[in-house]
Amino acid sequence: RGEAALARLEALAPGLDHRIHHADLSRLAEMRRVGEAIADSESRIDVLINNAGALFNRRRVSADGFELTFALNHLAYVVLTHALRGRLVETAGRAGEARVVNTASDAHVGAALDFQDLQSTRGYSGIAAYRRSKLANILFTRELARRLAGTGVSANCLHPGFVRTRFGDSSGGAMAFLIRAAKLFAISPEAGAETIVHLAASPAISGATGGYFVRSRPKTPSREARDDAAARRLWDETARLAGIAW
Repeated sequence: RGEAALARLEALAPGLDHRIHHADLSRLAEMRRVGEAIADSESRIDVLINNAGALFNRRRVSADGFELTFALNHLAYVVLTHALRGRLVETAGRAGEARVVNTASDAHVGAALDFQDLQSTRGYSGIAAYRRSKLANILFTRELARRLAGTGVSANCLHPGFVRTRFGDSSGGAMAFLIRAAKLFAISPEAGAETIVHLAASPAISGATGGYFVRSRPKTPSREARDDAAARRLWDETARLAGIAW
């Protein structure tokens, strides 16, 4: 799939030295390695789009001991952004701005974080873990925007809609079957990408930061997603777990 994507990019925009980096984004060492590799290979980063994510039928644990949804859907965003922060800030200094775009979801509505059990050890629901991870994406975006204020790097997040991709196909059990069936009514990947492209490239949102967008328009997320104290607490706890210092 990566080689096919590179071939398409080269056909659309030849001679730009497109690259692909492979990594298991559920593993901290891999997150760090690929972040360092990208930072070393790119002299500028105008846009970072954090879009990896999954949903699991049963509780699984990463090689580092983290619940897999938390590791992949949340930790990977934080660790990669941390690894690429320097390049983003340098680019903003030269070009006037750089952008971080985080894929969240309206699935966050109704979710709340339990800071005593971020790894879902006290009972597990795949849907509940996924919803909490999407809430974490929004809280991370808000705190990231606050910490990047004045650097020229913006941070926004979005709900892409329910998109007909490979998402959920490997969830396991009845959940995978239900997700595949629901995709009969899902939107196309092209439609699902519209808000991501808007946040990455539109001049209309230049300077906007800390926002949550649906259908390329700002939307107010849930009350829990607007809790700045929770955003700071999640930031500190995530930094501790990942072993990073911003």
